[in-house]
Amino acid sequence: MHRQFIRYISLLIICLAGFAVRSEAQFKEEAFRQSYNADTTAKSDTVDKLFSFKDFAGGLAHKNKIKIGTMFVGSVVLPGTAQIYNKDYWKLPIIYGGIGALAGTGGYYLHQYNQTQKRYDKWFNEKTAFETRYSIEYPFDAPFVDTKAKQTGTWLLAGAALMYWGSLMDGIACYESDVEPNPGRATLYSLLCPGLGQIYNGEFFKIPIYWGGLLASIHFLTTNNLNYQRFKRIHNEATTPGSGYSENISAETAKWYRDVYRRYRDYSIVATAAVYLLQVIDANVFAYMHDFEVTDDISMNIEPTVISPYNSYAINTPMPSNYGYNAIGMRVGFTF
Repeated sequence: MHRQFIRYISLLIICLAGFAVRSEAQFKEEAFRQSYNADTTAKSDTVDKLFSFKDFAGGLAHKNKIKIGTMFVGSVVLPGTAQIYNKDYWKLPIIYGGIGALAGTGGYYLHQYNQTQKRYDKWFNEKTAFETRYSIEYPFDAPFVDTKAKQTGTWLLAGAALMYWGSLMDGIACYESDVEPNPGRATLYSLLCPGLGQIYNGEFFKIPIYWGGLLASIHFLTTNNLNYQRFKRIHNEATTPGSGYSENISAETAKWYRDVYRRYRDYSIVATAAVYLLQVIDANVFAYMHDFEVTDDISMNIEPTVISPYNSYAINTPMPSNYGYNAIGMRVGFTF
């Protein structure tokens, strides 16, 4: 169980780092300020740097200012760097001491549990071999398995993960920004805690919508996974000779239900991920557009104009002499 927990935490860290690196390319402030009528044929293609170690190191040395996404990526890989950038040095002993103590103690308890489990497994194998060979009961009692140490170690590792999460959240909250609400902060808030970006943007009415969607998706995910595991077990027992299967469900029926609930479980995973991603995008977009104004000034203006052909993207072919390059027409403009 604890190994699966560690895998989940490691996968979460990788996903956080990957999203933080890619989010700058997905949600760019320039997308709301582009001039689509500009001639860009003479401009060369450019690619924004997703992460610059040089800029990040300069930010830690307080030589330059770094974006919140760059700071977040650095703190994901190396906890505490966000506090260094924010000049909250007094928090470093708390973060490293807390994570180190909780993770180290949790690892010790899990090691104790693994040792007792290995002794039990050894005893069980010897018991099986002895009873098979001599057809009498094994004379030695089963060794003690310290399940309490397993629970304690798991909770301590969960505490270390919570301390790590808190260091990321603290770095984002203490980041100094000239723009409020900061789109990067809103995005990372929602990434770390669903709905927090909407609270940051002041859109409290969206919390029940997204949390309701997440809870419903997780409920169906849990229910469908339990049913899938149940019918998978029934099918395995029904198709295994000598398993003592005695339920009133045939192997074919169990297989059909197993496949159905597996498909529903996969749909639930997709739904959960979709709701989670949607609330992250929502927080980012509405933080960008918080000052977007829509006035009641709706008008239409019609006036004559001279229309000149724009051949920057077309082949400039010769035209007959009786046709001019300019034309007289009407221009209609809408203001809304």
